[in-house]
Amino acid sequence: MSMITIPTTQDLIRELGLLKHPEGGYFASERGNAPRSLATSIYYLLTYDNPNGVFHMNKSVTYHVLHRGRAEYTLIHPPEGGEPPRVETKIIGTNAGETRLLLVGTGVWKMSRLLPEDVENAKTEEQKARLGCLITEVVVPGFHWEDHQFLAMDALKNLFKNNDEKVKQLAPFIRQTQ
Repeated sequence: MSMITIPTTQDLIRELGLLKHPEGGYFASERGNAPRSLATSIYYLLTYDNPNGVFHMNKSVTYHVLHRGRAEYTLIHPPEGGEPPRVETKIIGTNAGETRLLLVGTGVWKMSRLLPEDVENAKTEEQKARLGCLITEVVVPGFHWEDHQFLAMDALKNLFKNNDEKVKQLAPFIRQTQ
């Protein structure tokens, strides 16, 4: 009987040829060559050393398909009918109540991070080396940088004009260099 070996996140980075992603974490692109592909996909990995992304929005619909690990996604849905934006948290993972597939529609700000309790519970170097969340992200129609934007601090404050507490809660996940 052979044992299943779980690769470390560094093994995954090397084996999949992942690079640092501007949104946080690591990625490798599987892009088509057409000017506007029907769909594009990337591997996306969060690690103990790079545990979160920053808020961003894609013009296209994005499917997040879990390979391994767990991550928390925070989604900011646009305001409707004079109401403030709706903030939603989803966990992608294999435990009860979690999902293995997350669909994020157009016009939604999103960010992902390893769950704080998972990071805190990784005490040994071995646990830290294996802690991560690997997904495939499929963008339909295909991803183009001109269809992508990072959420700036002034835009976050504008979204939550009357809610300083929400701004304070989400501000750590705003990209520092615009």
